[in-house]
Amino acid sequence: MGSKKENYASVFELNGVPKFSQALPLALQHVVAMIVGCVTPAIIIAGVAAGKGDITANDTVHLVQAALLVAAISTIIQICPIAKRIGSGLPMVMGVSFAYLATMQSIAADFNLATIFGAQIVGGCVAIVAGIFVKWIRPLFPPLVTGTVVFTIGLSLYPVAINYMAGGKGSPEYGSVKNWVLALITLAVVTALNYFGKGFFKLASILIGICVGYVIALCMGMINFDSVVSASWFQFPQPMHFGIHFEASTIIAMSILFAINSIQAIGDFSALTTGGLDRQPTDKELSGGITAYGITNIIGAFFGGLPTATFSQNVGIVATTKVVNRCVIGLAACILLVASFVPKFSSVLTTIPQSVLGGATVSVFASITMTGIKLICQQELNYRNTSIIGLAVALGMGLTLVPESMALFPAWVSTIFCKSPVVPAAIIAVLLNTIIPKELGETAKQKE
Repeated sequence: MGSKKENYASVFELNGVPKFSQALPLALQHVVAMIVGCVTPAIIIAGVAAGKGDITANDTVHLVQAALLVAAISTIIQICPIAKRIGSGLPMVMGVSFAYLATMQSIAADFNLATIFGAQIVGGCVAIVAGIFVKWIRPLFPPLVTGTVVFTIGLSLYPVAINYMAGGKGSPEYGSVKNWVLALITLAVVTALNYFGKGFFKLASILIGICVGYVIALCMGMINFDSVVSASWFQFPQPMHFGIHFEASTIIAMSILFAINSIQAIGDFSALTTGGLDRQPTDKELSGGITAYGITNIIGAFFGGLPTATFSQNVGIVATTKVVNRCVIGLAACILLVASFVPKFSSVLTTIPQSVLGGATVSVFASITMTGIKLICQQELNYRNTSIIGLAVALGMGLTLVPESMALFPAWVSTIFCKSPVVPAAIIAVLLNTIIPKELGETAKQKE
């Protein structure tokens, strides 16, 4: 008699174990798509803190390690719910998000990293509440509001990209021709692959663009490997490495972002199940997914991991390929987990020139802006709705561009409203959408 044939699950099934030879390349596909986006916010925030002399090169490596660690843990909890209540049970990839970047930059500049993590812990608690009461909170954040916020996030990130393309603020060669040439070459590669590439090349366009820019920078003598040489091969990210500090104004700002991102996650979960499973997510899946998002952010703060969120690019992969098997995503999370224990790997990532990062990420920031516009367009652009969008964006961006306009207010007011346009835009959009009757939009349309 022949040996018993092993039964493997299909990669197109949610549950079950597929062949490793099938799962590994699919898992690597997810890692390639998200790893740059996951670690870049950590590198940017580290640059702000290092500019003040708050952290060292080794601390930067730790931030990158922690980003990979929390991404892995968050993803594992999403696909393998705890007590059937914490986690969605869906193939959702999590990672450190650009959505918090502008606010984190202002906190790192005015306070320190410990203050970010203190605000993150409270923000995680807000997300847990949002997960528990998602049915009741959801009506406060229709596409009009979330779209306005996402649109403002995209706008707020453009100065970050331009400063990085120029070489990074504080750099002796800031604004030099070679920095701009390097940034534009990187951007050109990313754009060309996005439009003309297929399969892996399109999927990994940002990673390939960074690799091309990195090689050119290496030939130009712009990369220093001292930190890589001194980094160890194995190290577990140290809990409480940066400490935790609570400051009221930063807590308010971050809590608002966590509330908005909790609702924004509904869109990603819906896109995931609609594209991959041909159904809408259940209330249990949404509640468990958002609750896990809050809990893992609290855990992440203790390890120095910056705020995480659902990763839309990986949702897109699932929706396109229909590969929904949770083991595939679990294997991708394990790869990230192993990488988080290798400081040598994290250290190499920190050597990427800022101009290369700027050239690679400016297209990401542009896509965030366009995502906001797409969300906004899900609702009719009548007089009422366009007024809400216009006022929210105008006041949000205006206060940030002219922070001295609140010079005579208490410092905490300036921190909440003038450091990041996202917070005032969100508050104004929610308030106006709640206060102004929807009937006014219809009335205005009839008069026209």
